[in-house]
Amino acid sequence: MNLRRVVVTGIGAISPVGLNAKETWENVINGVSGIDLITLYDTTNFKTKFACEVKNYDPANYFDRKEARKIDRFTQFALIAADEAVKDAGLDAESIDKTRVGVIWSSGIGGVETFYQEVKGYIEGNYNPRFSPFFIPKIISDIAAGHISMKYGFMGPNYCTVAACASSSNAIIDAFNLIRLGMADAIVAGGSEASINEIGMGGFQAMMAISTNNEEYKTASRPFCATRDGFVMGEGGSGIILEEYEHAKARGAKIYAEMVGGGLSADAYHLTAPHPEGLGAALVMQNALKVSGLKPEAVDYINVHGTATPLGDIAELKAVINVFGEHAYNLNISSTKSIVGHLLGAAGAMEATFTIMSIKDDIVPPTINHKKVDENIDPKLNLTLHKAQKRKVNVAMSNTFGFGGHNTCVVFKKAE
Repeated sequence: MNLRRVVVTGIGAISPVGLNAKETWENVINGVSGIDLITLYDTTNFKTKFACEVKNYDPANYFDRKEARKIDRFTQFALIAADEAVKDAGLDAESIDKTRVGVIWSSGIGGVETFYQEVKGYIEGNYNPRFSPFFIPKIISDIAAGHISMKYGFMGPNYCTVAACASSSNAIIDAFNLIRLGMADAIVAGGSEASINEIGMGGFQAMMAISTNNEEYKTASRPFCATRDGFVMGEGGSGIILEEYEHAKARGAKIYAEMVGGGLSADAYHLTAPHPEGLGAALVMQNALKVSGLKPEAVDYINVHGTATPLGDIAELKAVINVFGEHAYNLNISSTKSIVGHLLGAAGAMEATFTIMSIKDDIVPPTINHKKVDENIDPKLNLTLHKAQKRKVNVAMSNTFGFGGHNTCVVFKKAE
């Protein structure tokens, strides 16, 4: 079977460091932290007081009041990021065959804020069942994909992949494969999340997964650092337009990069902890490289999962050394979660966007907030600490892992 080539023709983002892709990327490259004290709810009874909220966000700047009430915050972020990506790629043109354009948009948790408010209202109303008729359509994770398709009339494949924090990477990989197989000409692929609320933060706090470093909250997201104590919650959304190469070429679309590989694997080890030797993480990178047809030595940069959890960072870097051998020391490695936090189901799409931009601009975003060397991490690895590094980036990959042992890896290269 002759598989078709797939390229990236549009990007969009709304993040803790920017209300669009351009502003987000500039702040990521400059190492501007998105962490601040939480404003979305009263943190008095919560151990963690900080997160990476989307700042200066007002739904009224994007939606009329009636429309905003019908969609959860995670869907609002989805529509904003997707709109930027669609317009960037020119997929809103009348000449586009919209029956050949799909949407695969993911969320790990969906409308958790709506769920909380509706159930809270039910209990405070003495269990009077006066739920909103929009309750279910607002909370289901697939609804963002539906809203995007309806907005533009895209009638191709339309669904949501849910794999915890690997959700939107799965969306990108599915889109890649469907286009390669000829089932669509273009797909809006991405993810969004809005879980900075009482039950989102409370749940992860109970698991002891998030940082509690309130004294130094501005620098609390510390991948690879000996003082790391968990991830910092983020929110937002990001999407990319994947498109068949000849289709993009025929309409004169700009091309950011070519997607050449997508790998999937499972740890099959533990509900929340990674395999200590990173076996699943190594396998997913090997699988992605196999699909790409590239040798490990071709890779210049890896945007790692790098959540700043004590076990996860070590296991992932062991996996990198396992897969790349001596070439691991020629790579740039960085975790942009140090800047935007962990966007849960949207993390893969956001970090894939950064990976694509690193190829376009030949620059590697930094890992910030590193305070102390961890003696369990190989000191010869280039973790791109503190400042972005300019280098030729011909091939880059991004890892995303999720609770349940779900592993994904996407590979991009400069378009020829």
